[in-house]
Amino acid sequence: MFYDDVMEAKSYIQLHINKAPEVGMILGSGLGQLSEQIEHPITLPYDSIPHFPISRVAGHEGNLIIGEMHGKSVMVMQGRFHYFEGYDMKEITFPVFVMKMLGVHDLIITNACGGINRTFQQGDLMLIDDFINGVSVNPLIGVNDERFGPRFPDMSEPYSSDLRNLAKTIADRLMIPYHSGVYTMWQGPYYETAAEIRMFERAGSDAIGMSTVPETIAANYLGMRVLGISCITNMATGICKEKHSHEEVLKVAETASSRLCAWIQNILQEM
Repeated sequence: MFYDDVMEAKSYIQLHINKAPEVGMILGSGLGQLSEQIEHPITLPYDSIPHFPISRVAGHEGNLIIGEMHGKSVMVMQGRFHYFEGYDMKEITFPVFVMKMLGVHDLIITNACGGINRTFQQGDLMLIDDFINGVSVNPLIGVNDERFGPRFPDMSEPYSSDLRNLAKTIADRLMIPYHSGVYTMWQGPYYETAAEIRMFERAGSDAIGMSTVPETIAANYLGMRVLGISCITNMATGICKEKHSHEEVLKVAETASSRLCAWIQNILQEM
């Protein structure tokens, strides 16, 4: 059934495009400016695509945009889905499966998240080196369909070393400051307690958010290369004294968006 649903969504999207996408992008809260750079865009609202979930979070516009960017055929998710919205992991990652079936081989994932590393500041960008799955489920649980990928996929390099090295080279050339670190997924929707942050800090986490890990797992399973970049929109509970709000997350993400957009556009040119 899941395979059939993916193929039905693929067939619907193919009716609206004339070129297979090469690169997929998932844009986090307040980071949707990149979609404005797409040439010859075709916009498909999520609710028009068979079996697609609907984004219900402020800052996630809920459109799939297909077009050209710096010579690459791209498919951009303008908003994503979250575990805290009540979706299961297969639903959250459904678009990644569709991307793969359409021809996407590289996936760029961005997010807005909280900083745990005490050297970070609001507005910083972090290249994701690795992840910690802070929830008890993942999108591969259940019967495996070999048409998608292997039963026991390797996860020793969830974020492609080649893409990370390219991103570092370009950031240095453009003089875009960035950190590298480990991203942890928290299920949300409440912001973590100070005790929970201390636990993840001791486990080696540099940043924490409510997304990205399911999509990363699914993409690796499907044989796609992944590049992940986080925008540190706030410092985590117990590290800062201020109260958290989604409005502040969006504000900081939008401020940092121009640097992130420039970084990703130049990465695309050389992928």
